[in-house]
Amino acid sequence: MIAENECVFASSSLLFVPGSRPDRFAKARGAGAGLTVIDLEDAVAAGDKADARASALAQFASADTAGWGLRINAIDTAEGILDLAALIAADTLPPFLLLPMVESAVEVEVVAKALGDKCPGLIPLIETPKGLRHAHEIAGATGNAAMMFGGGDFSGELGVELAWEPLLTARQQFIFACAEHQLPAIDVPFIKLDDEAGLAEECVRAESIGFDAKAAIHPRQVPAIEEAFEPGEEAVNAAAAALRAYEEAGEKAIRYKGQMLEAPMVKKYRAVLARKEGKSNA
Repeated sequence: MIAENECVFASSSLLFVPGSRPDRFAKARGAGAGLTVIDLEDAVAAGDKADARASALAQFASADTAGWGLRINAIDTAEGILDLAALIAADTLPPFLLLPMVESAVEVEVVAKALGDKCPGLIPLIETPKGLRHAHEIAGATGNAAMMFGGGDFSGELGVELAWEPLLTARQQFIFACAEHQLPAIDVPFIKLDDEAGLAEECVRAESIGFDAKAAIHPRQVPAIEEAFEPGEEAVNAAAAALRAYEEAGEKAIRYKGQMLEAPMVKKYRAVLARKEGKSNA
């Protein structure tokens, strides 16, 4: 069983920091991302895996774990097995655990069962065509708190650029899987570090098709991501006003500000308020 209070994912942004650079942990956490993820996988060279693992666990043991996550290596690799064994033995784990290269629900269930009652909220990464084909089953696995689209590896599998248009169909299929199981959907990082306009545009596009958050690979990307995904005051006020009008009308379809206000729109407005409340309580 996974503790319910550790499973609620309400962040708009994730920032990755290499596990091999413990000197950067505090700076990364201070960047303002909703979740700071110590990475034991792609950001760490093969020879540094053991030290990175030890540094990550030392960080969680020595400070408040709120706002922290950990990305381990794929559990069908030797390093992933060592990561899982270390987590089983550890006294303190972060609230969220990211699982890369997931291609079946069984992988998620193995981690959940191995960690038992102390299992963090799990975030599988869908990074391959096979993973996307099984994304609906993966999203339904026990212990999930969210799911992330790993577009970097996915673009490599397809032999295309890590850009919006080549991955749009895959993103949409991923969103459908998350929506079926009411899981928050996290988008891949934007890799062009000096293209602020491009980052802002991709954030808007991702939010518009149903993503709830986006990952970052540099602290200066965090503000743009937060601005795009955090429900603003105007949106929250508009949602609250629409819901009041709907309730005052006896929760029937009504004409409201020149358009029909009925159940589908009400569901969207309630989601806006729930997301804002979730952020406030995170």
